[in-house]
Amino acid sequence: MKKTTFELKLPINYTNQGIIDSLKKQGASKFTNYKILRKSLDARKKSNIFWNIKVEIDTPHITFEQRAKSSLNLIKTDRDKHVVIVGSGPAGIFSGIVLLQAGFNVTLIEQGKKVSSRDGDIEDLLNKAIFNPTSNFAFGEGGAGTYSDGKLTSRSKHISKEKEFILSTFINNGAPEEIFSMVHPHIGSDNLKIVAKNMRNEFLSLGGNIEFNTTFITFKDSFGRVNNIETDKGVVDCDYLILATGHSSFRTYRELIRKGLIFKNKNFAIGFRAEHEQSLINNAQWGVDSIKGLKAAEYRLTSKTDSSSVFSFCMCPGGTVVPAAALDRTSVVNGMSNYNRDGKFANAAVVSSFNFSQELKREVSPLESLDLLQDLEEGYYRATGGYSVPAMRISDFINGKATANIGETSYSLGLTPYNLVDLLPKGVVDPLRLGLKDFSRKLYGYETGNILGLESKTSSPIQVERSREGLCSGFTNIYFVGEGSGWAGGIVSSGADGIKGALDIIKRES
Repeated sequence: MKKTTFELKLPINYTNQGIIDSLKKQGASKFTNYKILRKSLDARKKSNIFWNIKVEIDTPHITFEQRAKSSLNLIKTDRDKHVVIVGSGPAGIFSGIVLLQAGFNVTLIEQGKKVSSRDGDIEDLLNKAIFNPTSNFAFGEGGAGTYSDGKLTSRSKHISKEKEFILSTFINNGAPEEIFSMVHPHIGSDNLKIVAKNMRNEFLSLGGNIEFNTTFITFKDSFGRVNNIETDKGVVDCDYLILATGHSSFRTYRELIRKGLIFKNKNFAIGFRAEHEQSLINNAQWGVDSIKGLKAAEYRLTSKTDSSSVFSFCMCPGGTVVPAAALDRTSVVNGMSNYNRDGKFANAAVVSSFNFSQELKREVSPLESLDLLQDLEEGYYRATGGYSVPAMRISDFINGKATANIGETSYSLGLTPYNLVDLLPKGVVDPLRLGLKDFSRKLYGYETGNILGLESKTSSPIQVERSREGLCSGFTNIYFVGEGSGWAGGIVSSGADGIKGALDIIKRES
């Protein structure tokens, strides 16, 4: 059948029948299926907000397409090879599912807990300030992304087949169908917890083995080839090792450096979380407090200074700011929101590009970068004596004034008025001040919000030396994939990175 695409402009509360009627107005009289390829909100004119929708049809009769699970053209062949994966985030779970579908034996090691038990530990942290070092916002089933907004945007190139597989797998495990077509798709933390559990069950149904509450300690190798890994529960033999540990496990980084993996420093970003009432963001973007049929307004802001770039990151409409530390007695914040994005507040990271070598005006080793970042995170904890986070009014930070009264927040463990200039690396203070001033010109009322805590987990401060597929330099069977490698960022690009590693192993064993 012939396929044709149409560009439609539809009202906010459009229906399936509205799509059909609009297609007919453009001359599509008969068609069998239609599929939404792309969907984006146009809010440039506050008096006329509408959806831009790209639709593909074929003819001659109308039905609604159910999307089948996509394929990487994997052929299952019994292979007498055992792959051990460390980490159950997107890179780990997707590499495991692909390898199982190709007939490998796969064991996944996760230091944290299943998502149901992890939920309890996170509630203890949010309500009682009780921190569990292996079960928190950073560690546990699904990785750090399980407790986020679940954004699925990616700027990575050449991952179309991997992305198709990722989105299909998510949908088949409980994610909303719309993630295929939305320009800025998100799953929501409430849905992500369901998806993580269902993907675990898929992994197990394919014959995989998962060891929760099991901490990777080191690996044993001979002439660059890993033979087994050591965990706190014992030794596990393997033919391949995939490291998908994320970028928060500094202990693992230090052990990998000791074992000979080659790392270098890279630019990352440092800043804070900006928080506003969601109604203010809605008014700034739409001109009204709310619009029936829309969840909550978003923003993406950038500002270029003479010495740096400042940008908003991981904006969580209707979300909450959460304590995202990976180490005890450190303080880091992140944002999360549920699918409906219906909370009172909006938050986003506001960060400046950064590296320690530029800050200190000398060469800094990867190990030293980890130590310095940990020192910074410990400093924020010491500033308040716990998990209350230091905070300021945005207007006070811009104008160099002290903040006396913070006001209401979504952060459950409280805010402590504090001059963040005294805590931030000196090299980011002026860029962040100028960036916030610029943001306040671009988004009406932005300067009335708060800035909270330390945002230091936008990406890894170090990067492993490896092939494009993830094979680590100097080793013949160790892959490092996902955010922890320093080569990927976010759910989709991390998942795709894990898939590429798995496909390379399949190719080697074919």
